[in-house]
Amino acid sequence: MLAIRLPAEIEKRLETLSKATGRTKTFYARQAILEHLDDLEDIYIAEQELADIRAGRSTTVSLEEVMKRHGLVD
Repeated sequence: MLAIRLPAEIEKRLETLSKATGRTKTFYARQAILEHLDDLEDIYIAEQELADIRAGRSTTVSLEEVMKRHGLVD
C-alpha cells in the first residue's frame, strides 16, 4: 500500500487523463512508477559510485585498458 500527495496541478492532470481513458488514477501512477524506477535506481547507483571514486574508495579504468583486457584492440 502506498499513499502519495501530489501537487494540485499534477492531480488534476491525472484526473483528466483518468476520465478521458476510463482507467484509474492508480493505474497511471503505477505505470509511471514502473517505467521510471529503473532510471531512478541507475541514477542513485551512479551517484554513489561517483562519490566513492571522489573519496578514493573506488578507482576507474580507461576505455583503452578495458579494450586491451578484452582483446578488442587491433
